[in-house]
Amino acid sequence: MDVRQEWRQELKDILAYWQQYGPDPVGGGYYGQVNYENVPKTDADKGIVLKSRIVWTFSAAARHMGHEEYLPYAERAYKYIDKYFRDRQHGGVYWSVDYKGEPKTATKQLYGEAFCVYGLSEYYRATKHQPALDLAKDIYGLMVKHGYDAKRGGFHEALARDWSEADDYILSKKANQETKTMNTHLHILEAFANLYRAWPDAGVKQQVRGLLNAFLDHIIDPKTYRMNLFMDDNWKVRRTAISYGHDIEASWLLLESAEAIHDEPLIQRLKDVAVKMARAAATGLEPDGGMNYEYDPKTGHVNRERSWWVMAEAMVGFYNAYQLTKETQFRDKALQSWEYTKKHLLDTRKGEWFMGADETGKVLGNSKISMWKCPYHNARACMEMEGRYKV
Repeated sequence: MDVRQEWRQELKDILAYWQQYGPDPVGGGYYGQVNYENVPKTDADKGIVLKSRIVWTFSAAARHMGHEEYLPYAERAYKYIDKYFRDRQHGGVYWSVDYKGEPKTATKQLYGEAFCVYGLSEYYRATKHQPALDLAKDIYGLMVKHGYDAKRGGFHEALARDWSEADDYILSKKANQETKTMNTHLHILEAFANLYRAWPDAGVKQQVRGLLNAFLDHIIDPKTYRMNLFMDDNWKVRRTAISYGHDIEASWLLLESAEAIHDEPLIQRLKDVAVKMARAAATGLEPDGGMNYEYDPKTGHVNRERSWWVMAEAMVGFYNAYQLTKETQFRDKALQSWEYTKKHLLDTRKGEWFMGADETGKVLGNSKISMWKCPYHNARACMEMEGRYKV
């Protein structure tokens, strides 16, 4: 089978898995958790990140493949968000609800708000359903109004349910002054760029440009081309870990976002940055094609887990670097990432991908579906690679 056909078939297989095992016929929407035996935990909490990524995946797949039969699965997640996650009192969406749809964590984590904007924007692009875009625009407006740091740039990590200052941070430690994170900024950028594709508003364009400059000025180390992960309000680094997966993911997402707003100077600058980030991230690759998860230069500790999402992003990031440089080593790294994934992460018996593997190839984790285990990284990688790859 031609490798492009492999990615197309894998995309179909991922979608088929979520069509069969994801929908919750009792609670509505999709299950919050399903294990490796494809058995759901029917009382698991449901998160906005997972629901939004499902909306995005089925919407993007419908557009990519020209198959409208995927849209009802996007609609199922969209309607659940609108009914249960939407905070009709204060605006925005909750971080999580319980299996009955009651708010569980009602704080406004900007990472979750961003993914909702990302999913809703894609749903609008696939369906032209105006209420979805209206909700995306509303959430965007609240994020900018309450979360944007007009003085120092960038966005605060999280806010309370009523958009006032919050103490509860999901992705970082407020006690350690980790009030701005790379991860939240990366996905706010991704969301706003997709919103701009659906709604080419000048203010959104300016926000995307500002976020890209925040990466260039504060988040990407200009010497190592690795990203700082946790920072305070003034962009001072609070932790020293290196995330290989996020570095390779950002290498192509930053450039894609500049292309979305058609900013030629930023596009040219980020082409160079993308390649340098890919070279830096490549130090996390092992000879078997697997990419390590994280490295802490302060302690010397290496987390050698090869995570499903890291391997998905490695394919796209390294191939993007090949497209920019024509260096065959980058194409080879992308293909090696796919070979590793096929060998160690694809569950050929029960479907979807395992959460990860250790350095010996032993499978890690226990969930095919969870708050974080979703169809977005791997389905997107298949779509990107099928669209990008040239023999």
